[in-house]
Amino acid sequence: MEQAYYFLALSGLLTLLMWTPYIVARLFVWGLPTFLSNYPKNFPQEQPTPPLWAQRAQRAHLNMVETMPAFIAVVVAAALLADSTIFDTINQWAAIFFIARVAYAVVYVLGIPYLRTPVYLVSWAAILVIGGAIVV
Repeated sequence: MEQAYYFLALSGLLTLLMWTPYIVARLFVWGLPTFLSNYPKNFPQEQPTPPLWAQRAQRAHLNMVETMPAFIAVVVAAALLADSTIFDTINQWAAIFFIARVAYAVVYVLGIPYLRTPVYLVSWAAILVIGGAIVV
């Protein structure tokens, strides 16, 4: 189970770091004085438009924020409820989840067509497999 906890921690760090690209883009689009003063004039009705990649980065981060509670729940439940004979399976799928989420962020931010949904579904399947392993 230590490996599952390791990938849980890495996923948490990934979630924390995924906001960085779009915040840096906002800094460059808004300029330092406006960025530091909180919001541009007439925000949110009027605001400088960030580059498309930064908008995708923000959506990828929000998707990770939405997905993390389910991943946390199944990993913690697996640690408490799973039989030790399936720890290797849980560890493997926790690693798959993390790798898929890194790939998802890269694919989404770069706008690579046709890969975003399949990569997301791999991470979603990882959560289901871990959850299923403790239910069975």
